[in-house]
Amino acid sequence: MISGYVRHQRPNEYLELYRMMQRRESSKSNKFTVSSVLAASAAIQSLRMGREIHGYITRTGLDSDEVVWSALSDMYGKCGSIEEARCVFDKMVNREVVTWTAMIGRYFEDGKKDEGLALFSELMKSGIRPNEFTFAGVLNACADHATENLGKQVHGYMTRIGFDPFSFAASALVHMYSKCGNTANANKVFKGMPSPDLVSWTSLIVGYARNGQADEALQLFESLLKSGTRPDHVTFVGVLSACTHAGLVDRGLEYFHSIKVKHGLKHTADHYTCVVDLLARAGRFEEAGNIISEMAMKPSKFSWASLIGGGRIHGNVELAKRAVEALFEIEPENPASYVTLANIYATTGMWSTVTMVRKKMDESGIIKKPGLSWIEIKREMHVFLVGEQSHPRYNEIDHFLSEISKRMKEEGYVPDTNFVLHDVEEEQKEQNLLYHSEKLAVAFGIVSTPPGTAIKVFKNLRTCVDCHNAIKFISKISNRNIIVRDSNRFHCFEDGKCSCLDYW
Repeated sequence: MISGYVRHQRPNEYLELYRMMQRRESSKSNKFTVSSVLAASAAIQSLRMGREIHGYITRTGLDSDEVVWSALSDMYGKCGSIEEARCVFDKMVNREVVTWTAMIGRYFEDGKKDEGLALFSELMKSGIRPNEFTFAGVLNACADHATENLGKQVHGYMTRIGFDPFSFAASALVHMYSKCGNTANANKVFKGMPSPDLVSWTSLIVGYARNGQADEALQLFESLLKSGTRPDHVTFVGVLSACTHAGLVDRGLEYFHSIKVKHGLKHTADHYTCVVDLLARAGRFEEAGNIISEMAMKPSKFSWASLIGGGRIHGNVELAKRAVEALFEIEPENPASYVTLANIYATTGMWSTVTMVRKKMDESGIIKKPGLSWIEIKREMHVFLVGEQSHPRYNEIDHFLSEISKRMKEEGYVPDTNFVLHDVEEEQKEQNLLYHSEKLAVAFGIVSTPPGTAIKVFKNLRTCVDCHNAIKFISKISNRNIIVRDSNRFHCFEDGKCSCLDYW
């Protein structure tokens, strides 16, 4: 009876039946019963019930069985008590790869990347061979946190032990390299797959799109179609993004309409957002507005944000303001909407209105998300906030920025102070811009590495116009390849040019 309730995903009935069983002195639970009741506790996330069963297991001597220990660890993990899950895990004597993989995965799900990676290192030292689920979980974590160096190490280990190119671990490798901006390695792994799955095709298409390689993305999509693989809605997000970042408006519209007409799929909110972004960037606001009015669903915050971006690019302040007002209705407490509105007013010199917006934020208790950038040097992560002065090598960073700022101006660099949100003297605005977080991270990368070393910086927000322009000059003067991955895409700077061709 209990097994029947478990199979039909009815945990509450199962737990009630278990309680009835416990009330009968003649009925004793065995390892299969308690393992099932722990699974039911996990399903309804009842930590109290799980702990109660844990006590029963200890009292009755069932804690000598590895199946029970595994179920206990799983219950604690799913009920949100990862510390107790790890405690149970550490007490297990014969831990199989499935148990290791589950515990590692719980850390990643809980946002504890370092603990998950540390446990993976322990697994590799234990002599137990990871399986494809283990590799896929670790590689996906590397992709999410853009830790390419660790991903490369995992790739090397997989190669040494001989991984299956048909497995989804291979697909996870393509995803990891694509999301970390290394499309060359992603393509190598992809070409080594005898029969790439849709996830691999899509990961590489999206990777090319985010790196400004629109031609490669669209060529790969055409190859996908020729292979007989059927694209899904995520694939088309990558295709439309490639068109958006390259300004291929007509081709993007052609792909957009083909989603329904040619491929029989429904347009999603993501598709609409991409095509609105495509049109807004090109200044075709009337068409973008028509798309929004024709949407089968309510416009998302991303659609309105795309209109704002287009309005700012082309100086259409009224349009941007209307889009911001629409965003206020969707997310009245989102600080990004307030900051965007303040930016728009700042570009027109309406400083009193900028002050009003900032005052409204303060009164509402809304705090702007701080922009921060980070860079990994010798396996150590260095994080920078705007104006950061606490770094141990700040004096070197400051000296480098001061010196290169002079060189940049000699080369023709003009600071873009339009989006400085304070009504101060022009000289102070330029000084504020010089210490943006991505400039600090780039400067630290250059002073910390030998000449010619490529620099890779990550930022949690969209990089600003001035930083984008400045890093082009820095790449040329320092003779460095500099990659900046912001919240939107990768920018690859080389010899004074960016892979986005200034269309972003």
